[in-house]
Amino acid sequence: MRQKFTLITLGVANFSKALTFYEGLGWAKSPKSQEDYALFPLGGIVLGLYPLHELEEDTTLRHQRTTFSGMTISYNATSEEEVDTVMREAERQGATIVKPAQKVFWGGYSGYFKDLDGYVFEVAYNPFWEIDGNGNLIL
Repeated sequence: MRQKFTLITLGVANFSKALTFYEGLGWAKSPKSQEDYALFPLGGIVLGLYPLHELEEDTTLRHQRTTFSGMTISYNATSEEEVDTVMREAERQGATIVKPAQKVFWGGYSGYFKDLDGYVFEVAYNPFWEIDGNGNLIL
């Protein structure tokens, strides 16, 4: 298997509300999106939104809500100010702030929010990592 993820699909309880949330963050849907499958190109990886009940059917698994699944999806910002801006915008769109942005033990600045379906996102600025001109993380 190649060391590469190309698509992350989130099962969402209310497709139209989830779509409004992500578009409210300023993200543009791909023209390849379908009526019930929204695709957001994110610079080398794609985020998909799909109705939860249909994803349950496709995977043959039943969704079980949890407080924390043990996984986060991270947005790496280019500054502390960008972290604050993204966190405010997410909250304005209906996200729940889990941990307000703050200086953290590893030397950076980050916060966490849950989207409308409870998926946990980290918004972080790491002064030790490089973000290229296309917004890609360089390690």
